[in-house]
Amino acid sequence: MLYTDAPSPFQKHTMNKSKRSPCTSHSSRFYFTFLLFTSSFLLLSILLSACQPEPSSPTSDVNVLYTQAFETALAGLQPTATPLPSETPVPAATEIIARTPPALSSTFVASQLNPLDTPHTYIEDTCQYLHDRWNSNNAAPGTLAMVIMFHGITQEKAERIHDISKQDFKKIMDDLKEQGFEAINATQLADFLDHNAKIPQRSVVLIVDDRHQAESFNEHFRPYYENWGWQVINGWISAFGGEDAYLQENVALSNEGWVDYQSHGFIHNENMTDNSTDEFLKQELQGSKENLQTYFNKTPIAIIWPGGNFGVRPVQAARQYGYRVGFTINPRGPVMYNWIPLADQQDPARPIYLPEGYVNDPRMVLPRYWPSQVRSDLDTIRNIGNEATAYAEQNKATELEYYDIMCAGTLGQIP
Repeated sequence: MLYTDAPSPFQKHTMNKSKRSPCTSHSSRFYFTFLLFTSSFLLLSILLSACQPEPSSPTSDVNVLYTQAFETALAGLQPTATPLPSETPVPAATEIIARTPPALSSTFVASQLNPLDTPHTYIEDTCQYLHDRWNSNNAAPGTLAMVIMFHGITQEKAERIHDISKQDFKKIMDDLKEQGFEAINATQLADFLDHNAKIPQRSVVLIVDDRHQAESFNEHFRPYYENWGWQVINGWISAFGGEDAYLQENVALSNEGWVDYQSHGFIHNENMTDNSTDEFLKQELQGSKENLQTYFNKTPIAIIWPGGNFGVRPVQAARQYGYRVGFTINPRGPVMYNWIPLADQQDPARPIYLPEGYVNDPRMVLPRYWPSQVRSDLDTIRNIGNEATAYAEQNKATELEYYDIMCAGTLGQIP
């Protein structure tokens, strides 16, 4: 047999394989790998089946096994669902019920007074009024002050209407004390009227008009200061300035602290009215103030109107120069916080008492009792205070409810 160079079948296969394209080679490798994987999987399935106890039913089809395997693999690839957060329940809105403030009662009226002498109020802010009225640190409702005017105290029977004998004066003072009155000064009265500052439940304001020697105060008023602590007010006339013969002895009394010197005008003998010039009003009010500042080392807050006259312009000027209260000669009644009895029209039965309501500033035209009227009116004044207290208590719940609704948010709770 001749030897030839013809390739063997194996060589032919090898040569043909080497001549295939890269793509054909890659596909063959993939196909070979797939067959190997499939064969391995089938073999593993057969081995597992052999290890299981013989089922009562026919052997499962291979396709079922493939399907189960595929579904298991697919489930492992599925993303796990993230649970959504549960909603926080929103509480239902609380219904706000608007509170309607109750109607406030009318101003207390004292039936004992002259029908033409009616109470005038002056605190415009209702909330501030109620706050000060019911503040436990202030004067209790029904607290009042009786203002008494003195001029001369004579040793014997008084001859002039505005004077009083020494004996009758002593009876007045004893009756006041017996009825539970206590004396206060001008600043205490002004604080009471402005803010309801605490004063004795029944207070009395003793005012002596005009200049007097120290001897008069020492004889008639000092005993009550030393025994009861009662102060007295003097309406000082400044006409004589530093040359006044009574100046030094009165300055000494002022320094002791129990005679409270206030203004009774500068020249005094000419009354202040709405017809007065601005220069005259300034002299009477500012001139008197400067005199007291210079010689008594104090600033007056009260004007005792000379001659009992006044007017809108004099009152406005007094406010401008720093006065807080003013006094007439009209005996209308006692005064309480935000309650001043005044007249709005002339009374033919009492022609010398000028109506005050039109000036629209009750604290600057306060009433004063004449000495001859005090003892007969003490019971009346005491009863007015008692009735005012009862009226306030009757309306307390309503006023406090009004305050709680309308005022507490701004002024706070009442102490």
